[in-house]
Amino acid sequence: MITPTQKLSDVGVSIWLDDLSRDRIQSGSLQTLIETRNVVGVTTNPTIFASALATGTTYGEQISALARAGASVTEAVFAATSDDVAAACDIFRPIFEATQGRDGRVSIEVEPTLAFDHANTVIQAKELFTRVGRDNVMIKIPATKQGLGAISDVLAEGISVNVTLIFSLERYAEVVDAYLEGLEKAQANGHDVSTIHSVASFFVSRVDTEIDKRLVAIGSDAAIALKSQAGVANAQLAYELFEQKFATDRATTLLANGANLQRPLWASTGVKDPALPDTLYVTELAAPNTVNTMPEKTLESTFDHGVIHGDAVSGSYDDARRVIASVEALGISISEVTDLLEKEGVDKFIVSWNELLDIVTSLMDSSR
Repeated sequence: MITPTQKLSDVGVSIWLDDLSRDRIQSGSLQTLIETRNVVGVTTNPTIFASALATGTTYGEQISALARAGASVTEAVFAATSDDVAAACDIFRPIFEATQGRDGRVSIEVEPTLAFDHANTVIQAKELFTRVGRDNVMIKIPATKQGLGAISDVLAEGISVNVTLIFSLERYAEVVDAYLEGLEKAQANGHDVSTIHSVASFFVSRVDTEIDKRLVAIGSDAAIALKSQAGVANAQLAYELFEQKFATDRATTLLANGANLQRPLWASTGVKDPALPDTLYVTELAAPNTVNTMPEKTLESTFDHGVIHGDAVSGSYDDARRVIASVEALGISISEVTDLLEKEGVDKFIVSWNELLDIVTSLMDSSR
């Protein structure tokens, strides 16, 4: 029997796990998901690592050694997390090689407090790339206005980038332009652009959460009928934009010289509303040349009962535009929502980063 995750892969969706911990690596859980759930990559973020270090049982020895060596808390955090990412990169190495770098990727994020700091984002991205020491690592950089230039500059160094926290179509268009600019700079710097990969992480469920709250506040039949449609519609229009941007002369020239598509990655795909199908943001966003990064719960739900109908996105654009237009006709500004979500996204990762620092501080203090 062909599993739903295999069917999803057959559509052209790369399944990446939105989770990582040393316990998962050492227990063999990650390898099992690769073998049984069609997982071909991993994404991480400060929230994931805060949870891993808070609940994990395998970090104590390293943290103690770092404390005795006089490492700062930040140094200890980067040592522990980059070691996990390096170990995961090694596990994914066969997939990386088999797919010519398209998959087999593990992402690690620059410190979220740098989200509005172009110069230091570039510095830290290069440091992380060197620290992990694996060419199948991807450096995550948030798609703030200040992050756009950093994305281009990091790509120009031949480093693959996962652009995160994208909510609006306008910002997504700028992200694609930043990617193309980065490839042009990399080419001018003598890099082989065929070795540079990127994904553009477009967040889905958070859009529904915020817009649905506003629809419920309006309370009319028309408003309630639109609940839980905007997130998918917004992502569908992002895919249309992806098709358009990579059909331009600028993009096709780069592609002809060996460059790769910057694939849309659907992030925040865990369903927040229990009234919704728990595979909604997987089945309704299945499309070629995409990545879906799933929490394990969503991955298991997809494997167990996801119904994959092939490409669910191509040709959906007129309906998606109607959904967005109907939401805005009720007085809800999509741009206001996406601006808010970008700010909240950065703020939430900073909170998680500070929690991570606190956890490691506590571990270091207890080992002294």
